[in-house]
Amino acid sequence: MSIQTTTASAADLPKQKRIVAIDVVRGIALLAMASYHFTWDLEFFGYTDPGLTAFGWWKFYARCIASTFLFLVGVSLYLAHGQQIRWNGFWKRFAMVAGAAIAISVVTRIATPDGFIFFGILHEIALASLLGLAFLRLPALLTLVVAALVIAAPLYLRFEALDHPWLWWVGLSAINPRSNDYVPLFPWFGAVLLGIAAAKLATTSGIRERLARLVPGRWSNPLLFIGRHSLAFYLIHQPLLIGSVWLFSQVMPAQVDTPQVNFLKTCQRSCEQMRNATFCSSYCGCMLDTLQSEGSLDRLYNNDQTADFKAHVSDLAGMCTDKTDDKMTEGGVQ
Repeated sequence: MSIQTTTASAADLPKQKRIVAIDVVRGIALLAMASYHFTWDLEFFGYTDPGLTAFGWWKFYARCIASTFLFLVGVSLYLAHGQQIRWNGFWKRFAMVAGAAIAISVVTRIATPDGFIFFGILHEIALASLLGLAFLRLPALLTLVVAALVIAAPLYLRFEALDHPWLWWVGLSAINPRSNDYVPLFPWFGAVLLGIAAAKLATTSGIRERLARLVPGRWSNPLLFIGRHSLAFYLIHQPLLIGSVWLFSQVMPAQVDTPQVNFLKTCQRSCEQMRNATFCSSYCGCMLDTLQSEGSLDRLYNNDQTADFKAHVSDLAGMCTDKTDDKMTEGGVQ
C-alpha cells in the first residue's frame, strides 16, 4: 500500500498538543544510555574487567535502552507524520540525524579503527525513519506482524552472501562484525515498527489524548530539556565522559593485565551465562592453553572472521567442553 499524500498543507492540519510524557521517557533513556557509556569507558580504560558490558545484565541493559530509543522513534514518526507527511520537517530532521551518523563514523574510524561505528544507533534511526514512512498508513495489526518478523529474522536467517562489509548494515550476515555500536536493520527496525503500531493504537483508543493532558511536576524539567534536545545530548555526552575518564587515567592509570589474563576474564564471564563457575574455570583454562600452544591467541584478539578460523575455534570449544565435562564427571562434580 502506498503512503497517502494529500494536497493539504501542514498548516491546514490541526495542531496536536505535545505529549510531554514522551520527552520524559526519552530523557530517562538518555540518562540510562549515559550510565552505560560511562561503564563502557571505564572498561575501555581498564578500570573494570574486560567484557563487563558485553554480557549478562549490562548487555540486557544496553538492549533495553536501544529498544526504548527506537520504539520512541516509531512513536514520534507517527505522531508527527501520521495524518500527513510534513516533508520539510522530515527532511530537516533526517539530514541532522544522518549527518551526525556520518560524523560519528568518521571520528570513530580515526579514534578506534578496530571497532569504529559504521552502522550504529543514529544510522539505524535515519534509515528506520525513512523506511517507517511506508508503514504510517498501514493497519496497526499488519505493522505488528511485520515487526515480529523483522525481530525474529536474525534468529533464523543468516546468509554468507551478506558477509561483505558493505552489507553488514542489514544484520543478516553469517558473521558478527566488530563495532563499538552495531545496530543493524534486522532486528532493530522491528522496535521502530512497534512504536508506529503503538502510536496508531493509542490514537484510535483515546490513550494519546489522555497522555497529552498529563502535566508532570517541576521535577521533570531536566528530563524534558534533555528529551527535547536528544541529538545534542547524544553527540556531547560521550566525548565529555570519555574525556573525563581519560584525564583521570593520566593521574591514576588502571592496572594493565596481560592478554592471557584478559582472555580468561572475558571467557569466564561469557561462559558463566550458561555453565557454573567451576566448569568455566576449567574450560577457559583449556581454551587458553590450546590457543597459546598453537600460536593462535593473537588471531582471536584481532577478531579473525575467516570461515576456517571460526570453524577451528568452534572445534576447539567443542573439544574443551568435552574434556571439561569428562574431568568433572570423573571428579564427581556435576
